[in-house]
Amino acid sequence: MPNEPRLSFRHLDQEPWREVKAQQHGDKRVSIWEKYLEWTPDRLCLYARYDPGMLVERHGHRSDHVVFVLEGEITVGDQRCTPGMHITLEHGAIFGPIEAGPEGALLYEIMMGDPRAEPADKSGFERLCAERGIKPLPNPPLDMPEWVGERTD
Repeated sequence: MPNEPRLSFRHLDQEPWREVKAQQHGDKRVSIWEKYLEWTPDRLCLYARYDPGMLVERHGHRSDHVVFVLEGEITVGDQRCTPGMHITLEHGAIFGPIEAGPEGALLYEIMMGDPRAEPADKSGFERLCAERGIKPLPNPPLDMPEWVGERTD
């Protein structure tokens, strides 16, 4: 008998914040924090918080990716994205760098398939960080399902 389609409920308050990226901005640690609401081989749905000024390198993902800005703002390349902005990143598309605004940002993201990031311009990002006095820190440990594989970012 085939599997029944699944109906799932998960409340944001049930999930802990997980630090997924970190940088040193002068004497301040700046991070991206995520709450995972759904993580299966078919999709990852997450709620993300970017600390003010967080900078993310140009990259793509190994699947289609949707971003919706809920609060604050991010700038993606030259595009300022404020609350209500919807971003579609098809598999193979590249975006960034991404910079969180002065108040940071809250985002809702959905990735349909392998969510791992693929950096697109490591040397350009290193130069940008050096120009701004930003020191990228090692990725914080992240408990991921075994089937995801190693981090690529």
